[in-house]
Amino acid sequence: MEYSEGRLGRVFVIRLEDGEDLISSLDRFLAEKEVASGTILFLGALRRGRLIAGPREPTIPPTSPFVEDLEGGWETFGVATIYPGGGGEPRVHIHASVGRSDKVLTGCLRERADTYLVVEAVVFEILGLGARRLLDERSGLCLPVLEERF
Repeated sequence: MEYSEGRLGRVFVIRLEDGEDLISSLDRFLAEKEVASGTILFLGALRRGRLIAGPREPTIPPTSPFVEDLEGGWETFGVATIYPGGGGEPRVHIHASVGRSDKVLTGCLRERADTYLVVEAVVFEILGLGARRLLDERSGLCLPVLEERF
């Protein structure tokens, strides 16, 4: 287990409008506000998007993911972590649950997630955190690497 300790910095409340891409909008906002580390909570609805709902087999590295393309109005809520990448830019990892009628999915939002009506997000900045999101050779994924800090 690794850990790092930080302190709460700024808190932002964001409203994304119909048609805005949740992923690219958050990426732009975090870069503009220079938020290096933190977490995001969000809720609302998505018109379309792509969700990775786990691998077909639990192997390392993971292969053959279940890819779900979302179309229509899907209710959603989720959480994301923010850590700097290798070049210092904020890197966001988003997991969400989505539902429409009697179908419910949970997974990692990737590539695009277009807002339907509205998505409300709260960004909590964490200061003094010793964290980076770096490529892990074993898994082939960009994972958080934490260092102990006080």
